[in-house]
Amino acid sequence: MRDRRLRAGVAKTNPRQIIVLSPAAEQDIRDILVWSLDKFGAAAADRYRALLIQTLRDLEADPLRPGSKTRPELVKSARTYHTALSRTNVEGQRVKEPRHFILYRIGSAGIEVGRILHDSRDLARHLPADYQA
Repeated sequence: MRDRRLRAGVAKTNPRQIIVLSPAAEQDIRDILVWSLDKFGAAAADRYRALLIQTLRDLEADPLRPGSKTRPELVKSARTYHTALSRTNVEGQRVKEPRHFILYRIGSAGIEVGRILHDSRDLARHLPADYQA
């Protein structure tokens, strides 16, 4: 499956922080890639997969990186980072207009990715249950 390859593609370059994908985030990845494949073809889905991998690598390297935002209006520990901010770090062809953001928090297990959502979605309605205050 594509999401397993995506997960395997996230290099663990920083031993202090690892990416931990929630089941909802894994499903989000599958949905994003299937939608991209259906709407734009295999090449576009591959570009989006590369973007998601790069975004997760960037967060792994620095979860407080420029562009990441605290989201106290959702819950104290929540942060977001838009995939567009990692677009220029992708080698080869790039996604023209990335539209997803990563909802995550820094926890004892590492960087806990709760969801990967389209930027038009209402975050508060899509918080994972364990993010609820």
